[in-house]
Amino acid sequence: MQPGCLTFTGKKAKIAVNLPETPASEQLSDLLARCALRDQRAFATLYQFSSAKLFAVAVRITRRRDWAEEVLQEAFVNIWNHAAGYNSAKSAPMTWMTAIVRNRALDWLRKPREVEIDEEHEELMASIPDESPGPEELLRRSLEAGELAECMKTLTEDQQRSITLAFFYGLSHGELAEQMRKPLGTVKTWIRRGLDRLKGCLDELGR
Repeated sequence: MQPGCLTFTGKKAKIAVNLPETPASEQLSDLLARCALRDQRAFATLYQFSSAKLFAVAVRITRRRDWAEEVLQEAFVNIWNHAAGYNSAKSAPMTWMTAIVRNRALDWLRKPREVEIDEEHEELMASIPDESPGPEELLRRSLEAGELAECMKTLTEDQQRSITLAFFYGLSHGELAEQMRKPLGTVKTWIRRGLDRLKGCLDELGR
């Protein structure tokens, strides 16, 4: 299966990207519940609704179309096998599925290989809109340092959660607002103030 409505016509041809609108969380939750009952038709519908967006996440991390396709396939196998473990009270469906894709992509990148990213894959990556609000990989690496981990503790609970979902799970501001059930402006304020506080804390520590 091709990932959603995301199309790529070749190295020299124009790339077309048409990410379908993600349905409401309730609909995705229902589809996951039906997948847990081994409903293959529900799984096909879930793939149709979410694959393009999840493929975009995989491409942004792996920076290759072929790798992203492998990651997406593995991720959906994982989603199918673990649908019964999804808990709508803990996270939105897209948050849960995005986490699976992100983990699979990072695992894929850890595999030893020596492959250069050619022009074709650079064009594909550039064609996909980056909905995340900041440099995810940079933050992921930085969080491994004790200084930033300590600075994260100085943030409010809402700031910590919004920054974590944004940078680790790749949620857009709109998705954060839906996930946290707060106005868009409030979520943006949490992220902005949280990042400002992190910067100030890290500056004091000489980072």
